[in-house]
Amino acid sequence: MIPVNTPNLSGREKEYLIECIDSGWISSEGPFVKRFENEFSNYIGRSHGIAVSNGSAALDVAIRALNLPKGSEVIVPSFTIISPVQSLVNEGLIPVLVDSQTDTWNMDVELIETKISKNTRAILVVHIYGLPTDMDPILELAKNYDLKIVEDAAEMHGQAYYGKKCGSFGDISTFSFYPNKHITTGEGGMILTDDDQLAQRCKELRNLCFTPARRFVHHELGWNYRMTNMQAALGVAQLEQIEKIIERKREIGDRYNQNLKGVYRLQLPLTKTSYAHNIYWVYGLVAESEELANELQYKFRELKIGTRPFFWCMHEQPVFHQMSLFNNESYPVAEKLARQGFYIPSGLGLTNDEIDHVSEALIGMLRDG
Repeated sequence: MIPVNTPNLSGREKEYLIECIDSGWISSEGPFVKRFENEFSNYIGRSHGIAVSNGSAALDVAIRALNLPKGSEVIVPSFTIISPVQSLVNEGLIPVLVDSQTDTWNMDVELIETKISKNTRAILVVHIYGLPTDMDPILELAKNYDLKIVEDAAEMHGQAYYGKKCGSFGDISTFSFYPNKHITTGEGGMILTDDDQLAQRCKELRNLCFTPARRFVHHELGWNYRMTNMQAALGVAQLEQIEKIIERKREIGDRYNQNLKGVYRLQLPLTKTSYAHNIYWVYGLVAESEELANELQYKFRELKIGTRPFFWCMHEQPVFHQMSLFNNESYPVAEKLARQGFYIPSGLGLTNDEIDHVSEALIGMLRDG
């Protein structure tokens, strides 16, 4: 079996975990948490890092911390994982959807201004699969319309937009450290900001809103979204290898690109734009039809090669239809990506021989099909 993702834990992960166990510091009070917060925020170029239990928790806290009025509209791509929109809905905010670009698969920035209304208060940017969203037009819109920017950089560890790290833009940004990310803590997430007051509020919200005056007296409801010392120890060890990780992910992408050059009936991931070189969080493919996408994924399963379908559009989620959201809305590019897109193995544990095996299998399927 070649899984769709295998993490690489070849650094000092075991050493740091043993240190946690030997010291007895395994909870969120341990020293690795603050160390990971400081080192990761410094790496991205932010003043504050607030470690949390996962990437969805990071979005919950970040959005609550902005204190947007209930009923405010927030612009967000339809083609994304459900977490950003879920966090907005849970805060009583109204997600306003935007379609995607056909080449980068990110939100189409040229469509954003058409969705801005007198009730719009923020833009939630989600960088998708390996290339960042074009940020300059969004920053300009935010300035012109006095909008907040939430930057979901869950898939962009180490990626840069015109040389500036993703996760360093806007008012607040979030990351995920799930095992399929460039850096993993098993589960885990991080909120980054340059705003001192916003950072303090995030720290309170992730920790049940304890008050300094009296620990178990609460004036607001928050969450227990703390990261453990053991998770943070993994993060510190992973961050020490971030440049090697990025190099390897690009090597994997480049090898697939070379192997699959000239294949028909499939769109390969865009190698680069004017502002970024693909970091290949995953190696995604878009088939010429939904039938072909399903057929290829089935054949990969038969060969014991893992695949995953692309995200499903937010405007087609049954749970949101039950809330009377997005009824009769259509976003053609997002719909195509959701139905015809999937990704093949590209985890850091993947060998070159496995890349070649997957490539040969795919070429054979297309030739025989």
